[in-house]
Amino acid sequence: MGKMDFIGKASSAAGGWGALKSVGKRLLESGAPISGARTLLKANQPDGFDCPGCAWGDPEHGSSFEFCENGVKAVAWEATEARVPPDFFAGHTVSELRTWSDYSLEKQGRLTDPLRYDRATDKYMPVSWDDAFAEIGGVLKSLDSPDRAEFYTSGRASNEAAFLYQLMVRLYGTNNFPDCSNMCHEASGVGLKASVGVGKGTVLLEDFEKADAIFVIGQNPGTNHPRMLGDLRRAAIRGARIAVFNPIREKGLERFTDPQDKIEMITGGNTKIATNYYQPRQGGDMAAVRGMSKAVFAADDAARAAGKPAIIDYDFLAEHAVEFEAYRAAVEATSWETILNQSGLTREQIEEAASIYMASNAVIATWAMGITQHKHSVITIREITNFMLLRGNIGRPGAGLCPVRGHSNVQGDRTVGIDEKAPPALLDALEKELGVPMPRNRGHNTVEAISAMLDGKAQAFIALGGNFLRATPDSPLIIKAFEKQKLTVNIATKLNHSHLVPGETSFILPCLGRTEIDRNSQGKSQIVTVEDSMSMVHGSGGINEPASPELRSEVAIIAGIAAATLGNERVQWAKLADDYDLIRDMISRVLPGFHEFNERVRVPRGFHLRNAAAEREWNTPAKKATFFTGPLPEKTDHQEALSKEGIFVLQTFRSHDQYNTTIYGMDDRYRGVYGERQVIFMNPKDMEKLGAHAKQRVDVIGEYGDGIERIAENFRLVPYNIPEGSVGGYYPELNVLVPLHSYGEGSFTPTSKSVLVSVRLRAEAEAA
Repeated sequence: MGKMDFIGKASSAAGGWGALKSVGKRLLESGAPISGARTLLKANQPDGFDCPGCAWGDPEHGSSFEFCENGVKAVAWEATEARVPPDFFAGHTVSELRTWSDYSLEKQGRLTDPLRYDRATDKYMPVSWDDAFAEIGGVLKSLDSPDRAEFYTSGRASNEAAFLYQLMVRLYGTNNFPDCSNMCHEASGVGLKASVGVGKGTVLLEDFEKADAIFVIGQNPGTNHPRMLGDLRRAAIRGARIAVFNPIREKGLERFTDPQDKIEMITGGNTKIATNYYQPRQGGDMAAVRGMSKAVFAADDAARAAGKPAIIDYDFLAEHAVEFEAYRAAVEATSWETILNQSGLTREQIEEAASIYMASNAVIATWAMGITQHKHSVITIREITNFMLLRGNIGRPGAGLCPVRGHSNVQGDRTVGIDEKAPPALLDALEKELGVPMPRNRGHNTVEAISAMLDGKAQAFIALGGNFLRATPDSPLIIKAFEKQKLTVNIATKLNHSHLVPGETSFILPCLGRTEIDRNSQGKSQIVTVEDSMSMVHGSGGINEPASPELRSEVAIIAGIAAATLGNERVQWAKLADDYDLIRDMISRVLPGFHEFNERVRVPRGFHLRNAAAEREWNTPAKKATFFTGPLPEKTDHQEALSKEGIFVLQTFRSHDQYNTTIYGMDDRYRGVYGERQVIFMNPKDMEKLGAHAKQRVDVIGEYGDGIERIAENFRLVPYNIPEGSVGGYYPELNVLVPLHSYGEGSFTPTSKSVLVSVRLRAEAEAA
């Protein structure tokens, strides 16, 4: 396909032969197609490793290999034969590497040796582990306050690594835990805690086998968690209604060809996923859900007036909920005109969706970042919970709330203590365990950490995985923040842009990947654990030899930094790093639900962490599920955009050849884009108004109004089925347009799904 033919035919369905072809391509690129294929057979298996990709759950009764295209890409990406040894840096300055794309950097392969930045040569140089730990500890000890340091965590980290990390940081004296949760599902935790008392989903994977209806809201599983498509497909085949709310038509939500279904593969067939597909305006989901509640109230009133059974479960509400009547009043006070204007849907569509809900005895509501990355995300999640409470769809088989997390252990990291808002019970338990006081002041989340680095309050930044520079909003500001640091440390498997903006002192510390054998000093293989979106805790043990003998586990690296910074008086760090069972024993003493941790995690499929709300035990102040009773937002960003000439609301999302900031390839076959990432998806009617055509080059300009110039230059237009007034495109390339200080109320999550922009056409000569 030629460069000018980057817009091509989109796949007719998710999965299928296209998925197998893509998998084959990635395995070949890894340099180890045979061993890579063998490695895949151990992904998400009782005697293998947990997939380093998404956090979709594993069934308690499962045992067979479960194909997932993005899981294959994640494994091939990690298990590549390509290496980045120290002599790679001898030939490339950091300044040069900063001009490389994300894809080009990570394609170089696995880091092999610890590295220290040399400012005189602008290159990374090899350093011994002992010297790296000593210097890192020296800088941390030299800071005049522990609150001068920021400790970031990626969702890739295991429970053991994350627990040891928070132990080190709290003994050091701070709760500064900027975390990937702050940028994705923070709103889910905040909203669910307020409504049902637990900041996690209430369903098990088996509930998808029993649901009569599944409401998929602000979510694109085909790209972000493809294993979910298998569960949606099975639900669709047995007759469950699947109602999708998504501004963009996404292939994985329309049709899916299961690569493990021989008949579909041979015949070229596929299964329809969405029985009903609704395209609300961006940020209009809360209005759509409130409209469904309004329809339920009206139908219930009519049923009771006619002497028929009530539609609303009043017995459940009387026993388990408060503020129901106040919510009813809020819904009645919300006019249909307001609902339709804000949602962008018709009344007929909303009433149709409500009828699906009312006709179903068991309903699951599931959502992802299409809901959480808006200004009003917390109250939107509370509105979804309100809707589910009306008919008692929480705490019974086949029903419940299901926020689908991103990275494989992002939920587990929060469970074991990565939390800037430290729960008092956790701090009390740590004090009892260690016999020393824990810091009680609230720490920094991601937005606050960046602000602290920019204004000089923070002087050290340590990242346990991830690509902070590219994952966060306002990319140029992050560069300035890093450059002001006395110390930057990145624990990583591959090179990325976060490593290329060094502070005064800077280290890259290479770690083992999830697929690699983690041996202790006696040569014994160790396992780690992770928690999925359904609160199942699994064991994970690597099966491949490490990419380099110099690699250390995340646990060992944390222990090395901790010993150099804090000494061994309170904690024998090396001893814990040499026997992860000891870490799990400590977790079992400190955290509820982890009793007999070592024994239970060695049972195939692990164990389930109790969710009180799933058992209709409500840990809210009222000790009951609590309805949100406030009004709809006065105005969404989409309404703001439509009220102004030439303004659009932008949402950023992943391509199909991508996971978080990791770029596996340059194609997005589900959206029909090939070999190109600098694209803007736009409604054809909006293109016509602009006098633009497909493939035309444009600059996208941020319109936040804070005096900071934000421009994404030289992108190409792609006509797409997206609401008028909306545009979309890939992150991290468009993160430059997301303002640091535009974040969700109550969550601090960046508003990456609702960014006001304008579009400026470039000269036709530049489009050639």
